[in-house]
Amino acid sequence: MIYQAPHHFKSKQLGSMLSKELQKKYNKHSARVIEGDNVKVMRGEFKGIEGKVTQVSSEKNGVASEGIKREKLKGGNVDLYIHTSNLVITSLNLEDKWRQNRLERQKPKTTKEKPTEPQKEISKPKEDLETKEKSKQIKERPKTVKSKEKITKSEKLPEKKGKQTKTAKSVKKETR
Repeated sequence: MIYQAPHHFKSKQLGSMLSKELQKKYNKHSARVIEGDNVKVMRGEFKGIEGKVTQVSSEKNGVASEGIKREKLKGGNVDLYIHTSNLVITSLNLEDKWRQNRLERQKPKTTKEKPTEPQKEISKPKEDLETKEKSKQIKERPKTVKSKEKITKSEKLPEKKGKQTKTAKSVKKETR
C-alpha cells in the first residue's frame, strides 16, 4: 500500500524520532525530516553514522545523508536512501519560521489532577428582607385558600343558554 499511496501520504510518512534533548525542549516525540537536519542512523549497515540530510525523497521513501554513499562498479559514488524510521534527528534546521513556530507551539501533555484544596464558596448577592418575607408568605399559604379561589372564579362564569357546563351546574346547585 505504501508504494501505491498518493504523493501527499508518502510525504507525511517521512517523519522521524527526535533525540531525547529535543523531545524535552519541544515536548514532541517526532518531526518531519527536511534538508539541513542532522540525523543519526540507528539501524542497518550504517548504524551509528551521523550526518547532515542532503536530500529527502518521497518517491524512494527515504533520506540521503552526508557520509552514506555506495561505490559504483564503474567508479563514482551514489547516495543511499535510508528510511526515516531508522533515523533519529539530533539537530533541527530552523531556518523555516513556520516549522519553528509549529515546534514551539506544541504544549506539553498534562494529566488532570484532582484539586486538593476545598473550593471556595461563591458569594451570592444579598437579598432584601422584603423579598425574603414575600417568598416565605407565598410558601406558607394554606391549601384551602387556593381551593376557595377556584370556587370564586367558577361562580363568576357567565351562564349560557342551552347546554351548561359541569362547573356552572354545580354553582347553581350550591346557590339554591
